[in-house]
Amino acid sequence: MRAISAILVAAATMLAACSNESASNGAAKAPSADVIYTNAVVWTGAADMPRAEAVAIADGVIIGVGDAGSIDALKGDKTKVVDLGGAFVAPGFIDNHTHFLSGGLGLASVQLRDAASKEEFSRRIGDFAASSPEGRWIRFGDWDHQLWGGELPRADWIDALTPDNPVFVFRLDGHMALANSLAMRIAGVTAETSDPAGGEIVRDADGTPTGVFKDNAMNLIAAAMPPPADEEIDAAFLAAQDVALSHGVTKVHDMGDGDGKSLPDFRRQKEAGRMRIRVYALSPLADWPTLAAYVEENGRGDDQFRWDGLKGFVDGSLGSATAWFYDPFTDRPDYSGMPVTDLDELKADIEGADAAGLHVAVHAIGDRANDWLLDAYESAAGANGEEIKSRRFRIEHAQHLTTGEIDRFAHLGVIASMQPYHAIDDGRWAETKIGPERIKTTYAFRSLIDAGAVLTFGSDWSVAPLDPLAGIYAAVTRRTIDGANPGGWVPAQKITVDEALHAYTAANAYAGFQEDNLGTIEPGKLADLVILADDVTQIDPTLIADVKVLRTIVGGKEEYRAEE
Repeated sequence: MRAISAILVAAATMLAACSNESASNGAAKAPSADVIYTNAVVWTGAADMPRAEAVAIADGVIIGVGDAGSIDALKGDKTKVVDLGGAFVAPGFIDNHTHFLSGGLGLASVQLRDAASKEEFSRRIGDFAASSPEGRWIRFGDWDHQLWGGELPRADWIDALTPDNPVFVFRLDGHMALANSLAMRIAGVTAETSDPAGGEIVRDADGTPTGVFKDNAMNLIAAAMPPPADEEIDAAFLAAQDVALSHGVTKVHDMGDGDGKSLPDFRRQKEAGRMRIRVYALSPLADWPTLAAYVEENGRGDDQFRWDGLKGFVDGSLGSATAWFYDPFTDRPDYSGMPVTDLDELKADIEGADAAGLHVAVHAIGDRANDWLLDAYESAAGANGEEIKSRRFRIEHAQHLTTGEIDRFAHLGVIASMQPYHAIDDGRWAETKIGPERIKTTYAFRSLIDAGAVLTFGSDWSVAPLDPLAGIYAAVTRRTIDGANPGGWVPAQKITVDEALHAYTAANAYAGFQEDNLGTIEPGKLADLVILADDVTQIDPTLIADVKVLRTIVGGKEEYRAEE
């Protein structure tokens, strides 16, 4: 890139020198920047010029990257020059896995993530119900039962506090939820209600539901809930967008909420002029014929909003004990998890979507789920007669792998779409679930990179914070959030800051088919930048999560600036 930048700057200098005498002959004027960011430490993400001092932008596109002196040649009469005082500049962060709209809706609901006791959990729900209109559903929450010792919550913890409000609050991983008795009555769930395939109703010894519903069983309650109004969705999008921009996120890959509504909801945001970040929206995999027809009529979107991806599920989660393993759970020796989708239907949907030219991403947590999915992807490529790597098949989470599966990711070109904060969260208790051997290749960032696999990073927000710096900190230090592993949980799987930055930028651009326009700071690419107070590649890694985002720039426009 140094050669490209030098050519651009040289051309600009030459044109500037002769512009006065040639203007009368209609010659082109020198390119000039709208804005130049200078006196910075620029981490470009480009292999041939990884560091620079200044970036020039015109019409939302990067037109020059290099040392401050050469970029000065792109300054015109109206150019705004911003002296960053040595701040760190990186490509705008891309989050590979969010539930963006439900995350936004959750911001306005009861907050349970840090409720550290049964009493605090119940009190917060009761207080929120007391301030809510009668009959309004209380949703989201993101509770973590590990904080109070691992006992699952029960409806009778909250029934007396919520007599007039149905409650259905989720565990932070979204694979388990607690309903109060009123919600179960509205949904018609009783002791006679059968467990659906791919789901579990947690029951007392006499068969009475306790209120906890896992994976597909959650649909029994969700079917009775009224959908949020468009106005609620619009407000949720704006709130989520503000959170993302404040953390330097310029693009999100949205995995939806399983209802197929995210595509029209996002389209409404763009058409109303509310979309200030970039969005890659994935629809439910089973809806692939509908999406194929939509793409045929409307194309695949543009640099701001793209929609040709699909998201499916193989299994559940480790925290909800629904991830699918070869061997049983350590704390449940008669049980090894389960698929949450009919596998024949899932395989057919993968092959059909791939044949239609759509991008396929599927959730897999346990080692058996990952192995099954790698087989399914390889089978789809064979059935559709094209080279598998060109598909950019993705496995969302890819959390618990065997050594053989790690090698297959690289061999097949399947993208490991991972969320590093999960490692420092789950690391508090994962060994109690799967034992000391299986954790050695859990969140196997180092092993995947060393094998040559494509590793991308994100948050899974609202399951984890929508904060790439927290994710980078997690991948580099692997220090669990309880402080119990100061040297890192499974430290052999640590990676470098540069590798983590790559996973949040260029690798994510590739995972969304936008590497030609996004992911690195190079001339010709869209001017998406994040400006940080400190050089995260040089400071003590334990301080990375506390680094301040100073500015977030999308398409050359400053969309967030920290208060001074």
